Amino acid sequence: MILVGRIVKGIGGFYYVSTEHGIIECRARGKFRISNIIPIVGDYVDVESQNFKDGFIVNIHDRKNQLVRPPVSNVDQAIITFSIVNPDLNRLQLDKMIILTEVNQINPIICINKVDLVDEDEYMPIYNIYKKLGYEVIATSKYDNIGIDKLKTILKGKTSFFTGPSGVGKSSLINCVHGHERQEIGDLSEKLNRGKHTTRNVELISIDGGYVLDTPGFTSLNLNIDEKNLKNFYKDFKVFEANCRFNSCLHINEPNCGVKDAVENGLIDKTRYSNYLSLYGELKTNRRRRY
Repeated sequence: MILVGRIVKGIGGFYYVSTEHGIIECRARGKFRISNIIPIVGDYVDVESQNFKDGFIVNIHDRKNQLVRPPVSNVDQAIITFSIVNPDLNRLQLDKMIILTEVNQINPIICINKVDLVDEDEYMPIYNIYKKLGYEVIATSKYDNIGIDKLKTILKGKTSFFTGPSGVGKSSLINCVHGHERQEIGDLSEKLNRGKHTTRNVELISIDGGYVLDTPGFTSLNLNIDEKNLKNFYKDFKVFEANCRFNSCLHINEPNCGVKDAVENGLIDKTRYSNYLSLYGELKTNRRRRY
């Protein structure tokens, strides 16, 4: 019998597929190995099973998107998580993560965590910058139960994963919205200021009709786009680009640049623009190294 399901966990060549008849333990047919195709968590698949307990994956449906680290497919949104302190929020890394998710056609949700450790006026300026750009932004604290209900609403009916630097509280938030201690979390390393976790397997956990990837996301990112396309991911530039002298303006050194004028006049956040210059330089350097 052929069933349609979704891979929610993979361990050592076994894939656990959620179907209308429950979870079925599966192996992949040899044709996938021959074709160098590896099923990953998040895949929608066709399963051949006679007893609804075990079976074989016989077909993998087309993927909407796919991430390498963590290895997962068909993701709707990324909960880009940063703490306001310990570690401090890194705006450059935040902008980089936003762009990376958008490149992969994943909706970015910005989560500012540990807001119980500071006064509201310390995180609201950053909150408002990204909120005004049209991003979904949420301020959270596990200990004061701030923003947890809103986070649960955001996760409902979607396939989501948490990503961000180590030590910002991603695993704690996953545990909080799920209601169980899903991951073993060690102490924050004072020397490296990095969170310790022992998660080894990628798994989708069911939450309110949606799924959350039960593993911390990537902590280092490499953008793989042409530096000339970077400006297209800065929505705050759009309205001012009409004032640029050149249609091909990259907003770097060109004269009569509407974007640079907007920065000087306080209409575009200076840190956002500075991050744009840094990312542009990084992409340009990476391209030259490849060729």
